[in-house]
Amino acid sequence: MLPGPAPGSGQGVVLHPADPSTLLAHGIGSQHDLPISPFYAFAGAFAALFVSFLALGLLWSASRFRGDRSGLALPAGLQRVADAPATRTALRGLGLAAALAVLLHLLLGPDDPARNPAPGAVYVLLWVGLVPASLLLGPVWRLLNPLRTLHRLLSRARRRPPGAGRPLPPGLGQWPAAAGLFAFTWLELVSPDPASTTSLLTALTCYAAVHLLLAARFGEGWFTGADAFEAYSDLLSRLSPLGRRDDGRLVLRNPFHGLDATPERPGLVATVCVLLGSTAYDGFSDNPSWINATQTSPLGRPAAATLGLLASVVLVATLYCLCAGATRLVSGPHPRPLTAFAHSLVPIALGYLIAHYFSLLVTEGPRTVSMALGTDNAPEPSPPLGPGGLAALQVVAVVAGHVLGVIAAHDRSVRLFPPAKAVAGQLPLLALMITYTIGGLTLLLN
Repeated sequence: MLPGPAPGSGQGVVLHPADPSTLLAHGIGSQHDLPISPFYAFAGAFAALFVSFLALGLLWSASRFRGDRSGLALPAGLQRVADAPATRTALRGLGLAAALAVLLHLLLGPDDPARNPAPGAVYVLLWVGLVPASLLLGPVWRLLNPLRTLHRLLSRARRRPPGAGRPLPPGLGQWPAAAGLFAFTWLELVSPDPASTTSLLTALTCYAAVHLLLAARFGEGWFTGADAFEAYSDLLSRLSPLGRRDDGRLVLRNPFHGLDATPERPGLVATVCVLLGSTAYDGFSDNPSWINATQTSPLGRPAAATLGLLASVVLVATLYCLCAGATRLVSGPHPRPLTAFAHSLVPIALGYLIAHYFSLLVTEGPRTVSMALGTDNAPEPSPPLGPGGLAALQVVAVVAGHVLGVIAAHDRSVRLFPPAKAVAGQLPLLALMITYTIGGLTLLLN
């Protein structure tokens, strides 16, 4: 079940299988670590969803979220520091230095994730660490992204503005980012040896080469919708209390306002569904039945696991599309039926990410930093919460994410549809939230 130590999840997230406490790092899908009654978990989840839905229907008759038009302006001096060229240059230099350090560890370090910090830097500090960083500070990867910095340096060498290039295809949107996220989760969850320095070096080199070539063709704007980690960070930052008003002012805001301002780009639904589907797959990929099925499949393990990951993403997307179609039938036509409510899936994805990766970040994150700093006598990581506390955190994260999704969907519904149809049009969305909740809690508890 645990073929080798790897900082990723799904196959080999546990670096020390002999220690039962480290199994908590796996999050969803470890039934023996979650001493919570399924009855109380499901009853509490359904009660929260139904009560919030009824309360919103009775008390929330007009849209209250104003997107990028809202927020309490922060002091002008703080904004000057945040926007200063020196600050931005320092952040770009930090991101580039970190990328070079990872590259050197991949090239020169041992091919052993227990002694090489590079796999942990990618699968823990980057992939999982972007969650709290984006929630607290906004879309930080846009400034730290080493590929943007390299593109700027290459453009300067060519004496060409970084933004110069051909116009992006109008229907491109976030489709490249969705594909990039799927490729990264495939590398983490499906590839035969995700923590191998050769695998990581090959994957990261190919990713960087493709994006730098396309950025040279389309300009710096390519990264906004095409870079998987920028799109990932930007989606999560929609729930950050820090944001920008449409006049460019740095503000403190209700996170729902930022969520409401999520751009309805092509590929938005695909991006969120990849996040949801891949996290769900990670939840059952270490189940003994699934492991036996993939290992005995006539297709071979990589092909069978790839189909499983793809099926998980497609299932999440199909359910959402059916819900969007039902909403259109009940409430009337809408020019963008798929993307209109896609922002309501972001809190759900965040809840799953917290439930699944919280323990991984706080245990393996410090270990990775210690290895990078050359600390050989670092203490063994231990879970920050006991089994009961971790189980409660995971259930609350999943349920809270769905409740926040219901609130976001309701506010959008009363804005788009007549009052007589706004609440009825949310019944398909409520059914979708219940379905996702059942799936999430089932993975969590079973």
